[in-house]
Amino acid sequence: MLIAGRAIVFCFVWEERMNTRRTFLASLTGAASAIALLAISGVSAHAEGLKIGFSQVTLQSPFYVQLKNGAEAAAKASGDTLVFLDANGDVSKQNNDIQDLITQGVDAIIINPVNPDAVAPSLEAAEAAGIPVITVDRPTNGGKVAAHVGRDNKQMGKLVGEAVVAKLKADGVSGAKIIEIQGDAGGAVMMDRRDGFHAAIEGSGHTIVEGPYAEYIRANAVTAMQDLLQANADVKVVYAHNDDMALGALQVLKESGRNDVLIAGVDGLSEALETMSSGGEYVATALNDPQYLGDVTIQVAREAAAGKDVPSFVDAGTALVTPENVGEFPHSALFAEYRPQVLGK
Repeated sequence: MLIAGRAIVFCFVWEERMNTRRTFLASLTGAASAIALLAISGVSAHAEGLKIGFSQVTLQSPFYVQLKNGAEAAAKASGDTLVFLDANGDVSKQNNDIQDLITQGVDAIIINPVNPDAVAPSLEAAEAAGIPVITVDRPTNGGKVAAHVGRDNKQMGKLVGEAVVAKLKADGVSGAKIIEIQGDAGGAVMMDRRDGFHAAIEGSGHTIVEGPYAEYIRANAVTAMQDLLQANADVKVVYAHNDDMALGALQVLKESGRNDVLIAGVDGLSEALETMSSGGEYVATALNDPQYLGDVTIQVAREAAAGKDVPSFVDAGTALVTPENVGEFPHSALFAEYRPQVLGK
């Protein structure tokens, strides 16, 4: 009886252990299913600790320095790591940099392309690696891109052009010669700012003299304006594709004692707004807050890295600034602040 009793006890204990094991396995299977379900449903869509790559066209322009700063601040605030690489205007270096980011296994790649066509091999490589690409400021021509974050540069040029036409009309000036200092040859931003401005001037009776490409750099614009002024002494307006170049042109005009020439630019550089506030010849710019552009780009990159649908174009917004409304825009930083709600509207 004692042996039989032990057998009964053993069988009971064994059965209890098996039941416990079955319960544990069932719980483990259920947990695994729950984890898979959470992953599919994107619950961890905004987990911290993403690694985001950023291939920047150049840091020679203060705009692009501030764009970098805005992206870095936004990534830090989200607990992410931003791997930043400067192409320094070199297409080959940019493609090599992007390949490096792919090798590092980043979760998303932000590209401000040196050339809209030349980064095609990089876009193909990123797609093959399953890494979403977001372009910022300058779009690419073709290739798989999750989203482009920028502003309507054609509209910006048009707004500035309309302000110039209105000012000339108010001053009673007809048939004015307008010098245009351009950005970079073949650049999408350059073409849009040119085309928008030209559309506003068309039919006004004014004439545009297309100047050289000064690469958005003030020193280059100074050199260009010195030559342009000699060849076009009857100039009435200078329009530059960014404020930095416009201020370079203004410097040459002041040094030449020319206070009768109107100046207009794009980007909302705070120095331009200060010049406008103090009176004088600076008549228009369009806001293009680069730090906010960087902030929005990081937000879009996080969405894309989580596999969420993002708009093909995210417009960070702009506004025209003239001497009449310049006081409405904060401009204590390098660029005037303009942060409209553009995501989650």
